[in-house]
Amino acid sequence: MRITVFRQLMAEEFGPTRAETLASDHVLSGLGGRTVEAALSDGVPAKEIWREVCAEFDIPAERR
Repeated sequence: MRITVFRQLMAEEFGPTRAETLASDHVLSGLGGRTVEAALSDGVPAKEIWREVCAEFDIPAERR
């Protein structure tokens, strides 16, 4: 998954402003205690990050 697609999915799910805030401030235990932005910077694949976001926020399977 490309990062642009990941960011689009985040914006569609949470709204553009909240998606940016979650990406920079919310720490995900499934990403080793990192934020989305930190995980992206560390080279974690966007698809893996999206899976963790979906699990953390109970996003229904049809929107994953």
